[in-house]
Amino acid sequence: MNADIKPNTWEFETLALVRPTGFREYDARWWFGHPGSDKTPDINLYGVQALGLGLGTLIHELGKSPRIVTGHDFRSYSLSVKQALTVGLMQAGIEVHDIGLALSPMAYFAQFHLDIDSVAMVTASHNANGWTGVKMGVERPLTFGPDEMSRLKEIVLNGEGKARAGGGYVRREGVAGAYKADAAAGVRLSRPIKVVAACGNGTAGAFAPDLLRALGAEVIEMDCTLDHSFPNYNPNPEDMKMLHALADRVRETGADVGLAFDGDGDRCGVVDNEGEEIFADKVGLMLARDLSASYPGAVFVVDVKSTGLFATDPVLKANGATTDYFKTGHSYIKRRSHALGALAGFEKSGHYFLQPPIGRGYDCALVSARCIMEMLDRNPHKSMADLKRALPVSYGSPTLSPACTDEQKYEVVERIIAAFKGKQAAGERVAGRAIADINTVNGVRFTLDDGAWGLVRASSNTPNLVIVVESLTSTDDMRAIFAAIRGELARHPEIGAFDQEI
Repeated sequence: MNADIKPNTWEFETLALVRPTGFREYDARWWFGHPGSDKTPDINLYGVQALGLGLGTLIHELGKSPRIVTGHDFRSYSLSVKQALTVGLMQAGIEVHDIGLALSPMAYFAQFHLDIDSVAMVTASHNANGWTGVKMGVERPLTFGPDEMSRLKEIVLNGEGKARAGGGYVRREGVAGAYKADAAAGVRLSRPIKVVAACGNGTAGAFAPDLLRALGAEVIEMDCTLDHSFPNYNPNPEDMKMLHALADRVRETGADVGLAFDGDGDRCGVVDNEGEEIFADKVGLMLARDLSASYPGAVFVVDVKSTGLFATDPVLKANGATTDYFKTGHSYIKRRSHALGALAGFEKSGHYFLQPPIGRGYDCALVSARCIMEMLDRNPHKSMADLKRALPVSYGSPTLSPACTDEQKYEVVERIIAAFKGKQAAGERVAGRAIADINTVNGVRFTLDDGAWGLVRASSNTPNLVIVVESLTSTDDMRAIFAAIRGELARHPEIGAFDQEI
């Protein structure tokens, strides 16, 4: 939709700009622009209005009630973006219930609290300033998947939005307080656990410290003052700059744990009492151990990038727990957890989906933080570092990303899937072991007969493949599995030069 118009022109202030690249598999994200940047925007305010008209049209098309919750994160332009979205939604005949400045899980909570099916949360999550986006859904607690996003893209880019009468606007007060109270409901720590709460000056700074204090924790605030210039680092708990800063503060203060909250409050990173970062899939395993003790026979869902220890862990086995490995992506894991009636879903990026009776099924960093604090409270004689050391040892690679074009990557992965299926059928050994299992729900994740595994999948968002390897025995074995994958990749010339080592 007018994808070539430039800023500071008549056309930019008159026509709708929406670049198709902003429509992702399960959310929408565009470069909106930032003072001092010469990068051309992907969307303008009239484009956001067209997005709202398209979303409202889709809501009617899906037969949903014409009411929606909207909120926005703490960036200098997010309110303007939300207001443009609101105009489009109202044009489509939708009654907009605006909850104001919010976290993404607060908007999801509002769907339940206000009894409204649909949601549109304006946020760029942890992206740098200049980015904007919308997380959307029409069926609580779920958000859009590829089918809905594809149809929305068609409606917006083809100009299929339909104006209808009946639109309106309602400003809803008090939702933030209700959300914080709900996240803390029924929980009071038996001892004042000392926690550093790092929020990167993002929206979570208005929520996370209050929640932790409501639980009875001793809270040390770190970068919790809202400042949309993000003066220290982007609020992203996968960013080592944020985690290293948090680790330093934990060591300085002698805290029991450090918690890092992302920009829109749906992910929570963890640093233990010794100042060591714990990757999100291992934190998920620790929580699964803790929760399965209270809920025997629990089902957990994890994404295919997550540690294989979920399948081999003796504590989970003793508690009768089972784990389903599913497609990477917060929308996918959320939907799968809901479909299977799982107790929780854990994604390696840090999206955790605590299902009833623990949570409401959506990804909420406050609920994740509460569960971590409860786990510590239930283990008064063990530190966070002790709980981490109690896990079986594994040796995982970083996520590796060889280049492969968007046009070619999926077909290349299909060939790689066929190759590993062929190896299994032929009894061919990989790094000296037979392939015991192959999961093709998202690329190919092959598991060897001792539980070690390797993953090759296409990136959802960039022109790359994604490679992850984990061994249960040694770093050398991890490298041997990686070498086997690398040998297969070398057979496909579409994959770019790949000199990364692990």
